[in-house]
Amino acid sequence: MAQVLEFKLPDLGEGLTEAEIVRWLVNVGDVVAIDQPVVEVETAKAMVEVPCPYGGVVTARFGEEGTELPVGAPLITVAVGGAPGPDAAPAGEQAAPAATASTADSESAVSSEYSGNVLVGYGTSGPAARRRRVRHATPTAQAAAPAAAPAAPAAPAGPVPVISPLVRKLARDGGLDLREVRGSGPEGLILRADVEGALAVRERTAATAAAPAPVSAAAPAALPARDAERIPLRGVRGAVADKLSRSRTEIPDATCWVDADATELMGARAAMNAAGGPKISVLALLARICAHALSRFPELNSTVDTAAREIVRLPGVHLGFAAQTERGLVVPVVKDAGGRTAESLTAEFARLTEAARQGTLTPADLTGGTFTLNNYGVFGVDGSTPIINHPEAAMLGVGRIVPKPWVHQGELAVRQVVQLSLTFDHRVCDGGTAGGFLRYVADCVENPAVLLRTL
Repeated sequence: MAQVLEFKLPDLGEGLTEAEIVRWLVNVGDVVAIDQPVVEVETAKAMVEVPCPYGGVVTARFGEEGTELPVGAPLITVAVGGAPGPDAAPAGEQAAPAATASTADSESAVSSEYSGNVLVGYGTSGPAARRRRVRHATPTAQAAAPAAAPAAPAAPAGPVPVISPLVRKLARDGGLDLREVRGSGPEGLILRADVEGALAVRERTAATAAAPAPVSAAAPAALPARDAERIPLRGVRGAVADKLSRSRTEIPDATCWVDADATELMGARAAMNAAGGPKISVLALLARICAHALSRFPELNSTVDTAAREIVRLPGVHLGFAAQTERGLVVPVVKDAGGRTAESLTAEFARLTEAARQGTLTPADLTGGTFTLNNYGVFGVDGSTPIINHPEAAMLGVGRIVPKPWVHQGELAVRQVVQLSLTFDHRVCDGGTAGGFLRYVADCVENPAVLLRTL
């Protein structure tokens, strides 16, 4: 007799609390192998294929493509240990569990059809850590928040049934008491849709109670809020919004900038590429310069521990670089940039850029940066005052490299000029250190031999 096991959305790491279903890779009735990817989800950091730790027949899927699920919410149910019952639910619905054998028989059936790999959030204690029983009282897989919910009975004593920290934060920001919300999930679990529905009902009630403001005949009425386009801040866009807001709130940043003559740098790159071998990118040369400058000015390769009130200087340079994609701005990280050659940096930049465009960056590719290099010159602009990539302490911005009139060796000439800007955390250093770093970078750009002399 088959046993129906429930596979929940696992903790995908890096503190992520939710993911959006992008594409189902299996249908109800499909046979899946252990560790076979069953769904592709998008987190705030990357696109991830989620493998199922069970082998068997899919009896139900939970959530349509485009649905956002919290960590711990059901994804699919799988019948293992035998053929599924005749009442398997269609896609989007949960099947009623088949009658199970004795506990010993169930454990014996499951032990041969579970994954030996560890999924984050599922522990390491073997098969028992992955067994999930489907409740006999089958809840609806998806329940939309009602437009106007009837008055709920008095909230029972005890903990509020909420899994997702995001749901708690949403309620807290909206001033909503979760004890007054009726959950539509399994066993009354409060979902994000429940909180959003309750907040919407409260807003409509408040709007109805308020008297409408008189409209002047001489001026047209303002565009009603219901006609305005509303774009959810979620996924990559939401993660960027949260991180930039935190940076502006916590970091007292300052910016300094300088114009530099990049003619010699461009000439050195042309000579290196003419010598044969892998082509060297401008970004790789700038990365080499940044890594060496940070070894001379380690204050800028640091972070601030606000709880301990300490500046933490980091031992290695893990260089992030801004990459614009169809999904939004992401910052992949080149690990151990200080120990890489220009050829290695060029190859790693190319790999990470392609992965960003394809949406296949992993959370590890997007975390751990200690300093960011932002080449906004690709957008055809000269300067910027970027926001620091929290919790880092500085970011170097590079504008476009364009021919401009420049005084060279006492004569007016047309040279390749670039504007460099440094935004830094004023807690880790003062203007003298920041200016010294930026001047050293500019000197290396203007005369690459400066860098060669110090290697």
